[in-house]
Amino acid sequence: MQASRDKRPSWRPWIQNLSWALLSWAGSWALMLGLHGRLALANLTLLPVLATALASLWLPLSGAMVCSLLAVLAFNWHFVPPQGSLAVSGHEHLLLLLSMLSLCWITNFLIARLRWAAERAERHAQRAEQLRRFGEALRDSASALDLAPELAQALRSLMASEPLLAVLHSDTLPARNEASAMRWLGPAPTADQESGLWLCMRSSQAMGPGCGRHEELAAWYLPLRGRRASFGAAYLPLPSAQQPLDADLRAHVQTLCDQLGLALERQATEQSAAKALHEASQQATRNALLAAISHDYRTPLACIMGAASALQEQADKLSEAQRRRLLSTILDETQSLKRMTDNSLQLARLDGPDLQLKLDWESAEDMVGAALRRVRQREPEASKRVKARLEPGLPLLRCDALLMHQLIDNLIDNALRYGQTPGKTESGPIELLLRSMDDEQGRRFVVLAVRDRGPGVPPAWRDKIFEVYQRGPVSSATHHAHPRGAGIGLAACRAIARAHGGQMRLRARSHGGASFECWLPLHEAPTVPKLPSLSAGPREAA
Repeated sequence: MQASRDKRPSWRPWIQNLSWALLSWAGSWALMLGLHGRLALANLTLLPVLATALASLWLPLSGAMVCSLLAVLAFNWHFVPPQGSLAVSGHEHLLLLLSMLSLCWITNFLIARLRWAAERAERHAQRAEQLRRFGEALRDSASALDLAPELAQALRSLMASEPLLAVLHSDTLPARNEASAMRWLGPAPTADQESGLWLCMRSSQAMGPGCGRHEELAAWYLPLRGRRASFGAAYLPLPSAQQPLDADLRAHVQTLCDQLGLALERQATEQSAAKALHEASQQATRNALLAAISHDYRTPLACIMGAASALQEQADKLSEAQRRRLLSTILDETQSLKRMTDNSLQLARLDGPDLQLKLDWESAEDMVGAALRRVRQREPEASKRVKARLEPGLPLLRCDALLMHQLIDNLIDNALRYGQTPGKTESGPIELLLRSMDDEQGRRFVVLAVRDRGPGVPPAWRDKIFEVYQRGPVSSATHHAHPRGAGIGLAACRAIARAHGGQMRLRARSHGGASFECWLPLHEAPTVPKLPSLSAGPREAA
């Protein structure tokens, strides 16, 4: 019963076309009967030709030609003398009927060709639109594998049958035919279908009727081809063996499959390129780290070894001031080594894919106060240059306190090293500033800036000063007082800022010097629930 209901709508277009054709013939016969005796016989023949042209718009070629033949016979019976008979009197009447029939058939053939060309053009336009939409979906999709169901839906609409798709999970073919290496879409495959799909994918060649390989099959096996290999295959059962095969349809279906295959290959290539780039970056970081260890770590180690050796071998000959100076050298160089080691370890950790910060709500005033205390303990004389200025009423920061302490220490140490005022013997002031600001998009940030009055950073170095192992030019005034660093302190600051969703900026000051600024986004602090009154508690509980 359901099948009969499904077939019923398929007759409607045919019945409608036949109705329009009969209406055109009826109109022409009505005109011929009305004009009979008023027009010459040769002029009346134009009306059947007109009806033939109109009927050809709705009837197939064979039906239109049969109707034209019947129309000519009816015209001979009713209008050509002797009327009421199929006999023809005179050669001119026979020539008229033959010319009329030839003209009708030629009209039928030409209009049928035009209809076929129009239907083919419309079909090509629909398929081109389908290819365009599928290509745009592949372009906009983050994973080409997720669009395999959309390809299955497109094949289902084209073939009027249920397709079976097998798509590789990885970018390389397994050595053996393992079903787990594929993503299967469609009905459960039989053993023959599974073997055929694997053979089609490994050979990257289509199989089935019209493909030139295994023509005896009752289905098409089409590979999802890339440029260098196939990344899956499609099994498409044909509707019936008697139905003529459409070569254009097979080419269109193969193009759809190849679009997905090329997208899978492009995705695999991008993943391989990203992996190779990551490995190259890791190798470059390792090489730079080894170079830094071999060069920058040797100098403080040599100072520590020299000072310790002098204390061990000549302690009795040294004065108290000399021993204190050697101990101070050991302490300073050890702190420098510790800072370089901490920055290197943080860089390696912050660049990892599984980074997890220990976020908590921290007070900006407490972090700045702790940083100033550490500077006083580490460099009592130099700490007099550092002044802090905080905007009142700063909100709590959602951050990793340990990383933020390291960021502030690196910025202050960088300013102490390179913030020497040009042309002056005394060291310039250093200002630690915290305030809230809005960026260009109106988002709220807390800006932590460390500003100095030193020589500043040349414009050529402002874009790469935060790169790892990039050490900018050092003036002669600061080079003798402080040796050049390893070039990882500012890189660690940028990594810490990015890990918190912020960024590092370098701004040149108008009257000389530089301002290194860390922009941290503000988050809404949680509200603290109010505790119930102690006096009202027992009464409420009662």
